[in-house]
Amino acid sequence: MIDDPVEYPIDGTLDLHQFSPKETREVVLEYIQVCLEQGILSLRIVHGKGIGVQRKIVRSVLTDHPNVKSFHQEGGSGGGWGATVVDLEQ
Repeated sequence: MIDDPVEYPIDGTLDLHQFSPKETREVVLEYIQVCLEQGILSLRIVHGKGIGVQRKIVRSVLTDHPNVKSFHQEGGSGGGWGATVVDLEQ
């Protein structure tokens, strides 16, 4: 049985809890591209707290991406170190 693609809402928030670490890089890259195409320049990537595997992958992707202006750990009640806030530029 082939899994049909699932349409994911493009609203600036990407929750990676439903993706495995091996999918993380591709999902983040694709999400950034679609957000850029739609003019969404402020992102929130929820990778969870856990042991930090997805967080490391996300930050690696962001560090190397030419459209990432800046990123930082979300503070306060917004998820703390379980989410990363990203500012993109065209």
